[in-house]
Amino acid sequence: MFNKNTIALKKIVPLIIATLTLIACKNDPTPLTFNDQGIESKTNALIDINYPRAEGNKTVAKKINAAVENYMANEINMSEKPNKKLALEDAIKTFDQDYRSFIDDYSDSTEQWEVLIESEVTYESENIVSISVNSYIDTGGAHGNSRVAFLNFDKKTGTILEQEDLISDMEAFKGFVRPFFEKATKSLSDDTIEDPFYGEGFQLPETIGFGPEGLILLYNVYEIASYAQGVTEFSIPLEQAQQYLKIY
Repeated sequence: MFNKNTIALKKIVPLIIATLTLIACKNDPTPLTFNDQGIESKTNALIDINYPRAEGNKTVAKKINAAVENYMANEINMSEKPNKKLALEDAIKTFDQDYRSFIDDYSDSTEQWEVLIESEVTYESENIVSISVNSYIDTGGAHGNSRVAFLNFDKKTGTILEQEDLISDMEAFKGFVRPFFEKATKSLSDDTIEDPFYGEGFQLPETIGFGPEGLILLYNVYEIASYAQGVTEFSIPLEQAQQYLKIY
């Protein structure tokens, strides 16, 4: 017959085991490494995806892989709202099926749907891993949609870092970045600084990451100016930018 102490112990033991397991994972000395992963399909739509898959520390690697694969899945997903639980395999399958349905409905169409994604580790330090994802999705029309993103991770936890996690003072950083932007775009246009931002004044890009030359700031197509201008990208040496960074 069980007494209250026995029942309480039965409840505590699993908690202790879970806590010790978590601590062991966090203290896992196995170094984090990345290996190239490729997915290719030409059955219906043309799909070619290449990305770095994390290995080593199981807890950290699992979180990084899940975030990278979910981001790519949502690039393929044609729904307006991102799905945080969408698996890459499911997104590919759905995209392929949607193209097959399109061809069945429009048998005389010569359009070929495509998914082209190239991803790589652009920066790795003791604290951060930065992964670029360059995607091109074409479902017909005048041209496909291209986008580049940087996914920045805390290397010790695998947590994805938002801009607020990277930058200590956003307004001061904006003022610091502006001259670099002006220099990078000077040859593209004689317009005032407000024009590329449709009269809203200078804005930081949605995409900020790390690379061999330092901090990378990238404005995707349509983010500023017109489609014809394409991607606007420039780098700031890390030794100059580090005063505004919480982690690098």
